[in-house]
Amino acid sequence: MLQKALVLVLVLAAIAGGVGCTSSSHFVYATIPAASQLAVYREDPFSGTLTELSGTPYTVGDGAHSVVIHPSGKFLYVANPGQLEDDISLFNIASNGTLAEVAPRTPTGSSATQPALLVMDTAGNYLYVMNTLSDNISVFSIDSTSGALTQIPESPFSLGGLTPLNMRLTPSGDLLYVSVAGGQGTSNIGSIEGFSVNAGVLQNLAPPFNLVGADGANPNGLAIDPSGSYLYVGNTGSNSISIFAISATNTPTGSLTEVQGSPLDDIYNDPFSLLLDPKGQFFYVANQGSNNVAVYSISNGLPVALTTSTSAFAFSTESSPSFLVEDPNGNYLFVGNQGGAAGIQAFGVNSGNLNPLITYGVGNTPSSIAVLP
Repeated sequence: MLQKALVLVLVLAAIAGGVGCTSSSHFVYATIPAASQLAVYREDPFSGTLTELSGTPYTVGDGAHSVVIHPSGKFLYVANPGQLEDDISLFNIASNGTLAEVAPRTPTGSSATQPALLVMDTAGNYLYVMNTLSDNISVFSIDSTSGALTQIPESPFSLGGLTPLNMRLTPSGDLLYVSVAGGQGTSNIGSIEGFSVNAGVLQNLAPPFNLVGADGANPNGLAIDPSGSYLYVGNTGSNSISIFAISATNTPTGSLTEVQGSPLDDIYNDPFSLLLDPKGQFFYVANQGSNNVAVYSISNGLPVALTTSTSAFAFSTESSPSFLVEDPNGNYLFVGNQGGAAGIQAFGVNSGNLNPLITYGVGNTPSSIAVLP
């Protein structure tokens, strides 16, 4: 089953509220699964207003669900999981933000079905594909000149029959963590599976599963701090946040140890998506069941409720907030809402506090966005 929303990469430099900004436009790409489309907008660098480009939305593969942009800014990829299409679209990006698809699309393969999430390392060398029907991870190398994908010989990598829900790479790209449904033992409440990464090859960490525990049921949202020292897990079944220290020295490197004070009671319902700002100072939690975003500051790896917010450290959103993205300078936060008023809601950010700006309608429910600076 496809996840309701997945977190992918957003890069924005437009700045609101009187703070200096660049004069260059940015281009916003949003996947619309129900229409199998990719909507493209130009973002005004001064107001943040989105204007849809002429000729869009583009018709892409069936159920287009996840989008990611290569760090070179030349290539864009879309995962197409619908109606057993099971492939990846590659687009060349023109200087005006328009796209040209490069045929043929790259199949995920008969043993890798329903690609629901794309994640790329910061160097743009490898594309990781989370396949929710076949319970595995495909890995493709990326040609730096053409953007073409080549599946590495060892791919796909099995998750032991457990359905993946989300995944995150550490900033260094040498560790991958996947939240999965089910797990070891009899609790069957979900777990985190870790992999070391070497030239795209995934190797299970030992032990293979790091259980979230009875007070951390149904993990989904994942976030990793900029230093790669802490992993944060949103537990939708227990309304809590688990915090793990990522080992840099113990054997194996990348093993997880739950820190003292974890899990953190979120006090709100269904913490589905997590985000750390680029400096690792503020931590945002999209609570689907409470229709808000809770905000924390970070102290020694632990989230601390933001006391300057107006209502119990949370800010109201449209219904069912499901994914979060922010510009690298921490000036805008964008919330993807999956409820009746589906769209992208924009907030100005001031020391973690959120100021609602506008909601951008995208026609149907969006599942992910990526922004070209």
